[in-house]
Amino acid sequence: MAGERIAHLQSKIWSGSLPLEIRLAASDCRTYDESDPYLVQYPRLSYLAFLLPRLHTFFAPWLINPEVPSYEAWLSFEDVPLKWHYPTGLLYDLYSGAEPINFDGRQEREAVVLSHSTVATMGGAVSTPWRLTLHYTEFPSGQLIPLDADDKTMRDTFTNAMKEADFVRNGTARTAMSLSKEDSDKLWQAVRSHDRALFNEINTKLLYPPGLGLRHVPLKVYLPTSASQTTSETIPEEGKTTGHLRVVQALVPLQTSTRQPQTLGTALNSTLPTIFPSRRNPLLAQPVLHGAAVPMTANLWELNRAAAYTDGFLHLAVVMLG
Repeated sequence: MAGERIAHLQSKIWSGSLPLEIRLAASDCRTYDESDPYLVQYPRLSYLAFLLPRLHTFFAPWLINPEVPSYEAWLSFEDVPLKWHYPTGLLYDLYSGAEPINFDGRQEREAVVLSHSTVATMGGAVSTPWRLTLHYTEFPSGQLIPLDADDKTMRDTFTNAMKEADFVRNGTARTAMSLSKEDSDKLWQAVRSHDRALFNEINTKLLYPPGLGLRHVPLKVYLPTSASQTTSETIPEEGKTTGHLRVVQALVPLQTSTRQPQTLGTALNSTLPTIFPSRRNPLLAQPVLHGAAVPMTANLWELNRAAAYTDGFLHLAVVMLG
């Protein structure tokens, strides 16, 4: 995949967004009728926590306690609390139940992954709003990390994930740890403001550190509970349960044991062979990234360069077939 192709795909992914319809929970609303909904087209790569100040301003007239700080709010979908440190697009792919976009062979050759925002231009149906609920009480402390007024929790969580991805790539987090304060601030500003150019200015330093050779591709796979229960013997020790999901992470080298470039299919087959028994075809489950079913033949490192989330990881949702 040439540099221009990677840049093109990254541009498509950064343009991806989701229509959200957010309503105030009845237990926090002071009127008998529902409050007006907050409607927004929101970037897939961004985080829902960044919306809280705007949501608080909008819903203030309906709040039973308008003095409650905006950072004490939390969002849910069908009674499932949504984790702040998961990107919005990943949360949508995991919980919305929406069918992933599938491409025919020609489109697969032209584009490895595309976002929901491009579907309309390709003749696909426009997705309906994802309906979420905003809460200010009964915080699910066992499932969510409390936020703070200064965004320190969100920034620290993102920074830790970015350092983890750096360690996976190079066997050391030295590059991430040695970022100057100016570069660290720029990276966080780019994530908050969804600024691709500013992000790439700093991210390039992380992807291509001088004097370090790439070792592994940062990859996390999210399995629905039913899938993880049926494949418990094949899941690495790194896997951990979170809510109704199991997160599987393994060290995936750039090449296979036969020194061939690692593809998504070979990586999934080696990590989860029961769910992905074939290296080329999704027989039992489909890997989904940014709302699209990803070809198993995609080069994994090129996929990471083009389609990783801002923390450096490929976050793959798994949709069981049949």
